[in-house]
Amino acid sequence: MIEIRIGSEQEKQRMDRFLKKYLPKVPLSHIYKIIRTDVKVNGKRVKPEYMLESGDLLNLYISDELAAQYSEAPKSPSGRAKKQFSVIYEDENILLVNKPKGLLTHGDRTEKKNTLVNQVIGYLVEKGEYKFSRINTFTPAPVNRLDRNTSGIVIFGKNNLALQSLNRMIKDKESIGKYYIAVAKGVLKEQKILRSSMKKDEENNMISISGEEEPGTKFMETVIRPLSVKNGFTLVEAQLVTGRTHQIRAHLASQKLNIIGDVKYGSPSGNAYAKQKYGLTTQFLHAYKIKFDNCPDMFKYLNGREFSAPLPPELEKIKTNMFGD
Repeated sequence: MIEIRIGSEQEKQRMDRFLKKYLPKVPLSHIYKIIRTDVKVNGKRVKPEYMLESGDLLNLYISDELAAQYSEAPKSPSGRAKKQFSVIYEDENILLVNKPKGLLTHGDRTEKKNTLVNQVIGYLVEKGEYKFSRINTFTPAPVNRLDRNTSGIVIFGKNNLALQSLNRMIKDKESIGKYYIAVAKGVLKEQKILRSSMKKDEENNMISISGEEEPGTKFMETVIRPLSVKNGFTLVEAQLVTGRTHQIRAHLASQKLNIIGDVKYGSPSGNAYAKQKYGLTTQFLHAYKIKFDNCPDMFKYLNGREFSAPLPPELEKIKTNMFGD
């Protein structure tokens, strides 16, 4: 028999989801069988949807050998990729980092190790704020993500309750304001609120936009504002209301505001200009500001606060050259 005392990193999880993380090699159908026959919480049988609470005593009536067979070895912090991000703000619950362009937020088929998530986990391990163990089913994780070649602020939850709360805050769209800065070929004269439906082409990793909601589409909304206009280019502030793949890039392109350097949604003439004059070959798009408001109890101390990440030096130089100080 295995005894597990539920702590803050395990609470507020459904029983079936906790066990699936604890025994990742067990099929979900068998997880339900284990819950029916081999699990008690505080001496009582529970259902798969039971929400674990801090202090619960979970008894798992399987052998240590079988549990080890069903589990995966804890991940080792050794050999993690070198830290490339900078810290903007950090407390016991939340970490705001400035991601450089060229770095994936999560791993994909082209890169598994050198990702922002792995770098942040390594950083927290080195600080002694995160430990690898089989019972620790929580992993620090981001609640927003940026494209590989978009730089700027990424928000991480540092503990289980914080991550759950931050995910709800992102979902309700009322607590976390996300602001980007971009340079686009084209002229924007006044603020616009862009609302449309999008559909992703998985094969080409692009999205298409339509005005109507159809099966397989998702709604997206962006607020765009001109900060400066000069020589047929606009310095744009884009506020994300929803957070879809390539949302800002595609929404701006739909308004004939093509972000310079953007090989997927940019204009050939704008990209050629940016490459020839500035050597820019990736999109000029930076997640520069986060605002907190209407936060739940756990994050009330952040109400009214905002945090910003400076433009990377190469983008700051382009902005100053095109629009002045």
